[in-house]
Amino acid sequence: MDAQLIAFTGVAAGMVAMPGADFTVVVRNALVSRRAGVACALGIAGALLVHTALAVAGVAAVLAAVPALFRTLQLLGGAYVLYLGVQTLRSVRERPVAAVAVGAGAPDEGPALSGGRALRQGFVTNVLNPKAPITFLSLLPQFVPDGSPAMPRTLLLALIVVALALVWFPAVALLVDRLGRWLRRPRAARAVGAVTGAALTLLGLGLLLETLTA
Repeated sequence: MDAQLIAFTGVAAGMVAMPGADFTVVVRNALVSRRAGVACALGIAGALLVHTALAVAGVAAVLAAVPALFRTLQLLGGAYVLYLGVQTLRSVRERPVAAVAVGAGAPDEGPALSGGRALRQGFVTNVLNPKAPITFLSLLPQFVPDGSPAMPRTLLLALIVVALALVWFPAVALLVDRLGRWLRRPRAARAVGAVTGAALTLLGLGLLLETLTA
């Protein structure tokens, strides 16, 4: 592996592991079940694959050139993250302690949250972030050596990002599930639910305010 690939892997690992909506949604789902957490993680990895494919294809340049489209996607993404946060906070407030302790999600989800629904949550949370393809569009060319074919190299870089996500987010889900016996104790479950709900709510509000005040 050449020096540029090593450097890119380090930068991409930092981007993937940075706490944010993706991390919080994985934790939220992993508290419901291992299956839901891993499915959510796979959804995020799938969305990253979409983002990197858009960057490689150059479609992200369209988002940068059309501010109205970019702002619309920002608003949709912020609204969805805000929705997940509010639903999580409602579940903590409305459900009995015992229900929270077994990992209940949003009021309409319950302990039996399906893998498909968790997969969609992870995918939608990440794919509605329009900054991701633009970040990749600006980042990937910096790690393409002069004179080398751009397409094969950018595809390799994109696969590295997706591979890192496939390692990191399922690992987070499995760790949360491993600690589940403690995290699902009544007090701990309510605390974790409140923290993840508040984090998602604040992230959603931040995305919306950033868009509306830009």
